[in-house]
Amino acid sequence: MAVFWWTKAGNSYANGEGVEKDSITAVFWWTKAAEQGNAEAQCNLGNSYTNGEGVKKHSKIAVFWWTKAAEEGNAEAQYNLGNSYYNGKGVEKDSKMAVFWWTKAAEQGNAKAQCDLGVSYDNGEGVETDSKMAVYWWTKAAEQGQAQAQFNLGFFYGYGKGVEKDSKMAVFWNTKAAEQGNVEAQRNLGICYAYGKGVETDYKMAVFWFTKAAKQGNAKAQYNLGVCYYKGEGVETDHKMAVFWYTKAAEQGLAQAQCNLGLSYGNGNGVETDYKMAVFWFTKAAGQGHAQAQWNLGICYDNGVGVEKDKEMTVFWYTKAAGQGHARAQIELQRLHEKVTAQKK
Repeated sequence: MAVFWWTKAGNSYANGEGVEKDSITAVFWWTKAAEQGNAEAQCNLGNSYTNGEGVKKHSKIAVFWWTKAAEEGNAEAQYNLGNSYYNGKGVEKDSKMAVFWWTKAAEQGNAKAQCDLGVSYDNGEGVETDSKMAVYWWTKAAEQGQAQAQFNLGFFYGYGKGVEKDSKMAVFWNTKAAEQGNVEAQRNLGICYAYGKGVETDYKMAVFWFTKAAKQGNAKAQYNLGVCYYKGEGVETDHKMAVFWYTKAAEQGLAQAQCNLGLSYGNGNGVETDYKMAVFWFTKAAGQGHAQAQWNLGICYDNGVGVEKDKEMTVFWYTKAAGQGHARAQIELQRLHEKVTAQKK
């Protein structure tokens, strides 16, 4: 009975329930209970050592106490122990042991363990790749409201991986995750509404979800939102807002946004015409292998727009774009080749 009260006392001090919050005293009582074999106290003590609450951080000691609790069947400790093995924190990295402990926790209904176990089956880490098992565990976690599992499940339904393709189910699970703030699900849901995948096309709803994700810093959603403002899809046409969102995405390195931003500067759409800035952003995108940006950059060097004329650089960028199948670059390269040939005759 004393062990029970020691654990409760630790919980009270940790949460400031009925007493002033005191992590050090919480650790004191949990240690007394943990040394007597109380699994809850052992798990809490492991958490304290990993977070440095009431005691100095010490991953190995955290693993020691989680192991004690996990062997007693504590699901949270089993999940945490799985994480330790997966990340090699406090113990040597071992994906198979991570799967072992996550499975123990997942079988007891731990949603986070179910989600991570699904990821292991998807990636073949610590277990053979099995998309159906990934779907199985994600479904378990998703039904408990685990947002990442809901997103993963929506993705698999969308592509028919481990389950029959079902666009409506993809929308269903993405919506569940998006409503909990999952940024990838929000962006995916925007795509579904924009292209009528599993739901009727609705640009206003697309803009709604793109905006949610864009405000969380998702570069692809920022780009998508920029396109909506540029084209006036689901929102009034606003080239300044298009530039705003293109810039956000471009600064995160998204090549398509960088190319579009270069076009905005080159054409004076939503921003004052600035050919040097156009070249700057085309160069950023072209360096990442973006064919349209490579073509645009070739044009700039060919015509001396925003940069001095340079035949070698013109041919260089046209060749890069042409090599990726850019038709106009291929035609222009042929024209330049014929021009050089004619001059030699």
